[in-house]
Parts: sequence; C-alpha cells; structure tokens
Amino acid sequence: MSFTNNTITFPELIRLKRDGGEFSDEDIKVFVQGVKSRTIQDSQIGAMLMAIWLKGMSKEETLRLTREMMKSGEVFVWPDEWLVVDKHSTGGVGDKVSLPLAPALAACGCKVPMISGRGLAHTGGTLDKLESIPGFKVNQSVEQIKQILQDIGCCIVGQTESLVPADRVLYALRDATSTVDSLPLITGSIISKKGAEGLKALILDVKFGRAALYKDLDSAHHLARSLVTAGNNLGVKTGAVLSRMDAPIGRCVGNAVEVCEALDCLKGRGPDDLNELVSTLGGYLLWMSSHSPSLENGKNEIIQKLMNGEALKKFEDMLVAQGVSADVACSLCADGADYFQHMKQATHQTELKSQHDGTVLEIDGLVLAKVLHRLGAGRNKLDEKIDHSVGAELLVDMGQQVTKGQSWIKIHHNSPELSAHQHSDLQKALVIHSCDKFKKESRVAQFIHPNMSQ
Repeated sequence: MSFTNNTITFPELIRLKRDGGEFSDEDIKVFVQGVKSRTIQDSQIGAMLMAIWLKGMSKEETLRLTREMMKSGEVFVWPDEWLVVDKHSTGGVGDKVSLPLAPALAACGCKVPMISGRGLAHTGGTLDKLESIPGFKVNQSVEQIKQILQDIGCCIVGQTESLVPADRVLYALRDATSTVDSLPLITGSIISKKGAEGLKALILDVKFGRAALYKDLDSAHHLARSLVTAGNNLGVKTGAVLSRMDAPIGRCVGNAVEVCEALDCLKGRGPDDLNELVSTLGGYLLWMSSHSPSLENGKNEIIQKLMNGEALKKFEDMLVAQGVSADVACSLCADGADYFQHMKQATHQTELKSQHDGTVLEIDGLVLAKVLHRLGAGRNKLDEKIDHSVGAELLVDMGQQVTKGQSWIKIHHNSPELSAHQHSDLQKALVIHSCDKFKKESRVAQFIHPNMSQ
C-alpha cells in the first residue's frame, strides 16, 4: 500500500521504527493521516505503536507527532482578549480537582474549555463524576462550548468529534496493545488535545506514587519535562506540578461521593489536600499567564473565590448550561444541601473497623480503588457502564490517632455484602503503627516552569 508521498509504504515505516530509525516530518504526516482516514489496518497501527513503545522517539519526533495529531482536526480559535487556560492530570484516586478548579478560574476572569476523559482501570474520570448529577450533558457541540465560555467562562466536556480525531483511534488501540505507558505516545495524546483547545496557558498535574501511572518522582519528572517541552513548542505556555499519589485525595473516592466533596470545596470547606491542589494548580496558571504577579498571589485569589461563593456560582451556572435543571443545580449548591436528594445513593453502607490502636501512617489509594472498581465504580473498557453510587468515605486522616474497633472507612455499595476477600484487601490498605511520630507531606513535590522545559 502506498501513501501520499509515493516513496514509502506503511510496512516500510513500521520496519524503519522497528529497526530504531527516526521519522521525518513526512513520515509522521503519512502515519497520522492514515490513522485519521482509517486507510491503515488496525493491525498495522498496532504494530507501529509497539515499535514506538520498544524503540521510543526522539524529542524532535515526539514534537512532530504531537503537532500532526493536533492538526488532524479542528483547532479552536478564540477572541484575542480571552485568557484561555486549562489543566490536565495524569490520573489518580479521589482526583476531583477539576470540578472546583474550572469554576474558580472562571471566577478569576479566565476562560476554561476543559476537555476531560472517563475513568479507565483504577483511575476515576471527571466526566463520570459529573454524570452522577441528573441531566448533566458532557457531550457539547463546538458552538455550544463557545457559547458556554462566552456566557459563563468554563465548561467540562468530552472530546468533540472534530478535535484531534487521530487520537481517538490511537487511544483505543494503545489500550488494546498494552502501549499506554509509552512516553512519546502519552505526550502526543495529551498535548495534541490541549494544543487544539487554543490555550494560552496549561498546567499539568503529573502524579507519582503507588496509585499513579508513574511510581517514582524521577520517572514522573521525565514525563513532565516531555509534556512541558511539547506544550511550549506548540506555542502554549506550559508548566507542571509533580504531586504525590499514594493516599486518595480528600476523603471520598467514587463518582457521586466525589461530587459531594467537590461541592463542599466550592463552599469553602474542602479537605486540606484538595484545597492545596486546587489553589496551587490554579495559582500557578494565573501566575504563568501573567494574570497574577506571583504564585502566592495567584493561590490567594483562587482561595478567595472558593471562600466568597463566586466559584460556587460559576459551577451552578455551568451545571445549568450543560443540561441540569435550574432547581437541581440551585439545590445542590445551597448551603446545607442534601446531595443525595438528587444523586443516586447506594443501597448499602458498610463501615470497617480499625484492628489496632496507633497512628494512621498510610492509606493505600490503589488498593481502595481496585476494590471499588470490582464493586462497579470503574470500567475495563471505555464503553462499559459504571455504577455512580459506588464509593468510599474515609473516616480518619493521615497522622490521626485511632483505637481498635474505631470505624475508619465507609463503603457505599449495591451488592448485598462485601466479600471476605474485599474486607481483607481493604484492611490491608490501612497502615497503623504504634509510634506517634508522623510527618505530613505536602501533595505538591516539585514544579517545572515553562523555561525549564528544554
């Protein structure tokens, strides 16, 4: 099969990468256009993905791939006076940061066209969380997105059909071919979509730890530099925060329960670690985009918008704009709201007891997420349905003194009872020690600034 340049076939391209060769601009254009038009067989695309996974790509190849993927569909264009910004997280447990962050940034005068994804494996998806709210529509047309940004300043939506169509094909095949963790493919997927959003600034939350894709700081740092370099080379001022992902963020894990916690954050009473991530990521964006004179000023402005109700009002308006009835949106955002008056609640709640006296040293987010996944909170394939009501509430904090028999977690489930195996796994997630020494670490471990990317 020959392609547009009439000089190289796709099997020859596969062979070139298999043998460690470097792709030219034209080679990558042939690859991306063939993926987009589906003129290349899935088996051939899979072979190419595996060749890239095995042999890697140079920085130049990665930038070429990212740029061509971005150009494979529509690239948003906004009015010059708009400060268009966004955030991307590499995924974790209990990560509901986007829900309060987008409206807080909108309350600061930014425009936030947040294009998010669904949960896969043990990580939760922002779109799944929002679909816990009756009526919320994650699928919006390009014109609808533009109107919501004009009227409100933020939206949280799924990827449109016209945005980076090549990534839609590659994303599904990466999962099927076990090439999800390829650095150039991750970079191309994330940054091509963000570049197509027409952003002026982008902040990346690159997570590391037991419950993250990358387990240690060094490998997460390597990914962050690749992402930041690609973003800046596409003309988007891009920085990164490296954050710890061992214990869940906040106290809630699951879809509906995380929406509840995000609403509490928007009402000025969120857990400390969630507030830290929201204010740090938002403050960094405000500083990078020259909206604020310093990181501290930016963080303080985000905190102010969470405390004075302006971010909450933006969230309420966004709910209505994306299909939620005004009555439901108003009720959810009211002080003292009964969230489960509107969102589905699981039929059973089971509390587990601490088996020892001592200090809470660890709560393993990965173990907790895997149990909830098996109970129905997650999916293995993108088209699988999930149970939005399944989740967990932590009843203790890291560093807290607990006594034997004290409840430490509440599981929301629809199965009649938890199995002995699930009980055992959950109890292993709680690490208690008799010592009273505990050093609480910040979620944020490191920053990578735009000028540090090269």
